[in-house]
Amino acid sequence: MKRIARKQIAGNVPTASMADIAFLLIIFFMVTTKFDVDKTKVEMPKAENRSEVAKGSAYVVIHCLDPGMTGPDCPEYGYKWSDGEMSSIPVGSLTDMESYVAVQLGKDSTTPFIIKADGDTPYQYVDDTFDMLRRVGASDLTLLSDQLTVDDIQ
Repeated sequence: MKRIARKQIAGNVPTASMADIAFLLIIFFMVTTKFDVDKTKVEMPKAENRSEVAKGSAYVVIHCLDPGMTGPDCPEYGYKWSDGEMSSIPVGSLTDMESYVAVQLGKDSTTPFIIKADGDTPYQYVDDTFDMLRRVGASDLTLLSDQLTVDDIQ
């Protein structure tokens, strides 16, 4: 009796659904990733009472233009702006910032505004920023701070 030779069938991995799986993973990571609108590093002031920042708040950032210095040692301060959706952009002066705020309030008059400033920033800059926001018509203003801890009290 003669033996019948079998044909060798090459093994393969079905890849038809790989593209679907890849796109589902991409969509999952896009939906679950949280993007920061402002990445300016500042040492925020400490506060006992804090509240959560409203989602979609516009940011006004006051920062030292010399990255190695803070507080009274800083020779010059600058401003950054974010509408709460896009990343922050540098703004030339407080007058320029006023136009960005006015445009934002024209889109939505109930926009909450967050002021993010270094804890050592001279108060004059923070006060001028509050005055400008009130003058333009902003009503919901918050000064961003870090939580005061037990170690800070002692």
